[in-house]
Amino acid sequence: IGKGEKLVMIGDSVTDCGRAQPVAEGLFDPLGRGYVTFVDALIAACYPERGIRVVNVGSSGNTVRDLQARWTRDVLDLKPDWLSICIGVNDVWRQFDIPRQTEKHVLPEEYAATLEALVATTRPRLKGLVLMTPFYIEPNRNDAMRKRMDEYGAIVRRLAKAHDALLVDVQAAFEPLLAHVHSAALSWDRVHPNQTG
Repeated sequence: IGKGEKLVMIGDSVTDCGRAQPVAEGLFDPLGRGYVTFVDALIAACYPERGIRVVNVGSSGNTVRDLQARWTRDVLDLKPDWLSICIGVNDVWRQFDIPRQTEKHVLPEEYAATLEALVATTRPRLKGLVLMTPFYIEPNRNDAMRKRMDEYGAIVRRLAKAHDALLVDVQAAFEPLLAHVHSAALSWDRVHPNQTG
């Protein structure tokens, strides 16, 4: 990522983490309490001469449907050089926490088609794209929600390869931690990581 370039990070509550509204950038800790702040701090510390701008447009509760609805305003209009997308947790979670409200479920086929459409139309405008897998902080791969989340992670891995994107396999990153600590030490609900998570 080059000098003066802009990295826009979009997603759900895991990206949002209490960020400033409507667009999080600038003074007084606007980026929230999550990974976006860590990314910004690491970039600023390691590459201070580049003056890279990090912008957080995560929105709590979002699914890929919600990203599609706000894509022009929160991605295209911001004209990012680089874009990071972390979406899918709610697409899966709604299938488990509100199983009877099937109209809110984003099944794998819709998830894949919607995310691919967003990526395919946006990738040519970008210098770089980062796709992050959705995750469930659960070591038991046979747990129903973990198993479903892994399906969505596989979709993201396929799209990353097909569209020349950097892949961040978030689910895989939790595995070494889960070998030593219970998921409760990383997240109260196995979805929203604490600072260690």
